[in-house]
Amino acid sequence: MESKFLSRRSNIVSLAVFVFALAVVLPHLISVIFPSLILETALGTEIKHNPFELGAWSIPVLITNVSLLVLGILFYTKKIPDKIRRLFRFVIKFEISKNVAIFAAIIIIFVYVGSVIPELSENEGRIWGDFERVKATIDAWPDKESERLTELWIYHVKNALIKTSVIIFDNYRIVPFLETVSLLVLTYFLTFEITKKRLSGIIAMAILTQSNIFLVFDSLATYANDWTLFYLLSIYLIIKKWSLSPISYLASIFCKPLTAAFFPMTLFFIFRSEIERRKKFYLLISYIGLAVALGAGLMLIEHDISGGVTSGTSAFNLIDFVSGFTVWALQMRFEAWFLLFILPLTVGLFLTARNGNPYADAVLVLIAGIALSMPLMAGLTAFNLHPYRFTPLIVFFAIGMGTLFSQKNYSSTGVKAE
Repeated sequence: MESKFLSRRSNIVSLAVFVFALAVVLPHLISVIFPSLILETALGTEIKHNPFELGAWSIPVLITNVSLLVLGILFYTKKIPDKIRRLFRFVIKFEISKNVAIFAAIIIIFVYVGSVIPELSENEGRIWGDFERVKATIDAWPDKESERLTELWIYHVKNALIKTSVIIFDNYRIVPFLETVSLLVLTYFLTFEITKKRLSGIIAMAILTQSNIFLVFDSLATYANDWTLFYLLSIYLIIKKWSLSPISYLASIFCKPLTAAFFPMTLFFIFRSEIERRKKFYLLISYIGLAVALGAGLMLIEHDISGGVTSGTSAFNLIDFVSGFTVWALQMRFEAWFLLFILPLTVGLFLTARNGNPYADAVLVLIAGIALSMPLMAGLTAFNLHPYRFTPLIVFFAIGMGTLFSQKNYSSTGVKAE
């Protein structure tokens, strides 16, 4: 009886997560297919061109999603040949040895590092105008600050890391680049932990290195990936060393306070994790205590650690919020894997969760939650949706793609079988 209750509860949770994810992903994809439709119909803006004018990605997205939908229906209704069904199951169940995984990971890292090293000697300020603000802050930190640079000065973890890069390497970009390499490696380990398949980790790494956003901002001090690295590490530590997870999460906030918006997704990951119930309780208490302490600190200190995120607005802006659902058409236009497969991935993670892997739900909430946080921040703050802010979304998309290949032994309750 208890087993049936737990199974039913897990299925309800998976269904709720799936509905939430669809409610977030579909409006974004509509803006990719019809870039003007949401703003024109929902807000009545005076856009001169046809709201049903197709975007550049509309045909590839429609063809890919309809094809996969038809293929999925044929597969589950057993309308395709048994040989193809057996091939599909073989691909899902296929695993590689530890030595092969190490070799593949080394190849991916070496190819990636070799392609980026020539960039490290380039002058970042020639292309990215914000670098001068970052450089001025790093040069002055931690001894002094100016009122103009207060917002950057309080990013103490970020500043300490870049300062270390300058002191040791006489280069602002080395440590940010090492952070990105660490992010790539950590993507493998987190994917492996939630799937227990080395192939899944390799798939996640390979997909991440195909991302334009990941490759453009991988070695920049101006838009360093430290905040994404520490947030991903906090998720990984929930499974491996729960007591250190809040510390890593706090470090991510002092790299970029945007990760504070990821707090609800972190709590859900804890809820769906396979750690002991006692550890879950202590971890939830730790995170709630951290949130209370940060909230109290914001009320006591004079600095605005939001880095300008809260400045310039006093109320919820509906136009900015709705506009936030249209940014994929522009900011993600070079992310082919993401745009083509985000909807199939949403369905696939739902099915994976229904098959007994609770981490599939957690990854789906992270993807949908991060995607939703962008319009929310746009509507609530003076937040600008620059492309580099989508790095965590790309990372969890890659992890989600790897999760589809998970092959763990779960009981019908969704808890790992003994």
